[in-house]
Amino acid sequence: MTDKASWEVQCDNAAWAFGQQCREFKKSNPYDLVALDRIMNNLMTELWDNGFSQTEIRSAFQQALEDMPRYAAGLEKRSDGPY
Repeated sequence: MTDKASWEVQCDNAAWAFGQQCREFKKSNPYDLVALDRIMNNLMTELWDNGFSQTEIRSAFQQALEDMPRYAAGLEKRSDGPY
């Protein structure tokens, strides 16, 4: 595997693991708050604390949001699997 492919796989694996952790936090949430709201707010501050600019963070999330309809095929929520 090339270094580039290895880097891409590591990025994909990190995103997958983060998604799994978010799902577990949602399922185990003992509070009357939205777990994902708290996670995303903390993620933004961690990214900023680790040297990403507000513009970089905003752009990355905007691009991800704009790509959701293609990935989700028009569905609001995934209906199959343990989700």
